[in-house]
Amino acid sequence: MTTPVQPRAGLRLMAVHAHPDDESSKGAATMARYAVEGAEVLVCTMTGGERGDVLNPALDRPEVWADLPRLRQEEMAAAKKILGVDQRFLGFVDSGLPKEGEELPEGCFAVQPLEIAAAPLVQAVREFRPHVILTYDENGGYPHPDHIKTHQVSVEAFEAAGDPTRYPDAGQPWQPLKLYYDCTFTKPYFEAIYKAMTEAGLPSWEGDILAMWDDSHPVWEVTTRVECAEYFPTRREALLAHRTQIDPDGPEMACPVEMEQRVWPTEDYHLARSHVPTSLPEDDLFAGVTPDRG
Repeated sequence: MTTPVQPRAGLRLMAVHAHPDDESSKGAATMARYAVEGAEVLVCTMTGGERGDVLNPALDRPEVWADLPRLRQEEMAAAKKILGVDQRFLGFVDSGLPKEGEELPEGCFAVQPLEIAAAPLVQAVREFRPHVILTYDENGGYPHPDHIKTHQVSVEAFEAAGDPTRYPDAGQPWQPLKLYYDCTFTKPYFEAIYKAMTEAGLPSWEGDILAMWDDSHPVWEVTTRVECAEYFPTRREALLAHRTQIDPDGPEMACPVEMEQRVWPTEDYHLARSHVPTSLPEDDLFAGVTPDRG
């Protein structure tokens, strides 16, 4: 199951994420593939993940909680090396996931005015000059306040970075050509994995997810499927590098890589904006893009 290598020299992809570890669960195999093929890939992480949980029972200890901000930076450094990409933190503080009725913490990312929250990303876009930006949909992929804010600042940066009248102190204008929303965790994906796991006689937590699925949520059309199954082991290794965030023995890691490669060999996206002509469906985030355009 080998994807033909495409020449990507001169092409640049920016993935915008809310927290360290998001990049390794959403679009990681795509990024790894493009990096191998010669594209420049930059992950912009809006927050440091300071208010995240410790989800690995083996590390659920007071000293780990006390050192979580530093540990999450170390984990991100390891993951980006595995994926073969560059990464930068954009300096905002994790908002956490407040319980119903709780206020968001003062000064956190999610409460920042849009122009303040987007300014570092606009500057990063103008410096890196990506042809393609990848981020979350308007629901954030799931309704975490930092994910929703990440969507908002990504759209703002995509639309503003090429306009010299906006964010005049953020560098020389650069207009990205395409904006995509990640469509990793769709109902058809979970159904396919659940079917394969149960037919193989394996327990599947995807059944619990499907039992709780809310069909009232908006569904984005998948316009673009990127073949990247051979990079699924890289994706899993990068995800496991976020040791505080991933239980290696947890149910979400139970599907064998070989099974997922066979059942769902792509990572999937919705083309939200494009300044270049392209035909749908696509099999490449760079479809219609050449290095000299932007």
